[in-house]
Amino acid sequence: MKPLLFALLSAVPLSAALAADPEVPYPEDYRSWHHVKSMVIEQGHPLFESFGGIHHLYANAPALQGYKAGKFPDGAVIVFDLLEAQRADSALTEGPRKVLGVMHRDAAKYPGTGGWGFEGFAAGDPAQRVVGDKAESACFACHTPEKDHDYVFSRLRD
Repeated sequence: MKPLLFALLSAVPLSAALAADPEVPYPEDYRSWHHVKSMVIEQGHPLFESFGGIHHLYANAPALQGYKAGKFPDGAVIVFDLLEAQRADSALTEGPRKVLGVMHRDAAKYPGTGGWGFEGFAAGDPAQRVVGDKAESACFACHTPEKDHDYVFSRLRD
């Protein structure tokens, strides 16, 4: 995904993104799922241009099972919630949401991308899809080095 997601956020016309088939569903109520981890990418990090900010990762029940087993079952959904990082009064706080990234496991529906559907929702808005039919080049290409971990970068925190 790296810099390409940033480019897609500003360059993919909404009509092209909405025409993607099959669509990855928007993850309703994802903030009530299991919180996997958080991190901050700051200026100076190689991914800052595309992913600078505060990241929270959430997993639904099947994804939590996958984190524990090392293999994710169909129905697993992982959400990558990226927010602007704001500094004030010696504190780093969450700013506006930049993008809500989603990985949805369905081996039959997404065979060309390791069994995962990928989507990004600009500002977390379900109507603003930014990946669409570009999932293979925009997301999966960066996830292929994680094949031994079922294409998932994050690990469950103790």
